[in-house]
Amino acid sequence: MNAVDYLLKPFDKKRVAKAVEKARQKLETAGSPGDQIGTIVKMLEQQARPPAAKVLLKSAGRLFLVDQKDICYASIEDGIITVVATGMEGQSNCRTLEELLDSLDPNMFWRAHRSYLVNINRIKEVVPWFKSSYQIRMEDKKQTEVPVSRAQTKRLRELFGL
Repeated sequence: MNAVDYLLKPFDKKRVAKAVEKARQKLETAGSPGDQIGTIVKMLEQQARPPAAKVLLKSAGRLFLVDQKDICYASIEDGIITVVATGMEGQSNCRTLEELLDSLDPNMFWRAHRSYLVNINRIKEVVPWFKSSYQIRMEDKKQTEVPVSRAQTKRLRELFGL
């Protein structure tokens, strides 16, 4: 956050000197330490909003409040987000999975694929798939298999020590 520069290995002395100079210039143009702390506090307050405990779902013309812990996964198809929970299935009023993810506990939910958001506590089985990829079987009634994108395979391995 608020990085001044980014160095990649291998790097030479000129490149490091240029990065240090950028940092010095940034420090010289920055406001007083009190202003900087105030800015950091504001940024942290914006990020520290607690997620809602329940999620609103539409099903059979009715609106239901579902606990986050009961959600197995959410998927998006043709712009409609379907949320599958242990006792029911319904549509979210969110427009994107990213918007839904922002309202959920980030320690509990993971974007396994561009079309799927899963509750890591509701993963029943990790199924090896072709080309070193995986699918995950969820704890819902249908035991749905959710694909894990190649980009998220590393995160899956970290989560479960594969």
